[in-house]
Amino acid sequence: MKLIVGLGNPGKKYNKTRHNLGFEVLDKLAKKFNLIDWSKEEKFKSELIKTPELLLVKPQTYVNNSGLAVRRLADYYKSSPTDIVLIHDELDLPLGKIKVRLGGAAAGHRGVESVIAALGTDQFIRIRLGIGNLQTQSSEHKGQTLNIDKFVLEFFIPKERSIVKRMIKQAIKALELVLEKGLTDAQNQFN
Repeated sequence: MKLIVGLGNPGKKYNKTRHNLGFEVLDKLAKKFNLIDWSKEEKFKSELIKTPELLLVKPQTYVNNSGLAVRRLADYYKSSPTDIVLIHDELDLPLGKIKVRLGGAAAGHRGVESVIAALGTDQFIRIRLGIGNLQTQSSEHKGQTLNIDKFVLEFFIPKERSIVKRMIKQAIKALELVLEKGLTDAQNQFN
């Protein structure tokens, strides 16, 4: 069973924030394939949509504790780490840039760190979605030093939303490439 995990925080107040891009991608993917019934599964600490081949997962543990949900699901479905695709925001990429990779350091992303710690390996696929950073991305913060935790919980400003919308479509395309043609094809197109 392939686990497609989007990182985000539960609750309406986090909708459309930078940290919730993983949730947004899964919501758009589910809508694209008319998979509209998310079920809350307390034993997995997640909202899920199950198909015969895939499990779409929105952990409800908050981003920084996502590993708890991922580990429970991987154990239950006997999914190896290489059967897991993690979709998450990435500060180190410019807004709109997507990179697909297998393994690697968490680069300070606490949600990714949590998943690595819970699985005991970094050997899962990641679709990294660029949200920019404090100094380069948001003109309202240019030149300021802000707390990263605050930045990732901010909403995209109106002029950024069209870039985000395009990036979400591209993330779905990257995921489809991973699933249909494999990691190498997705990496060749999204790196």
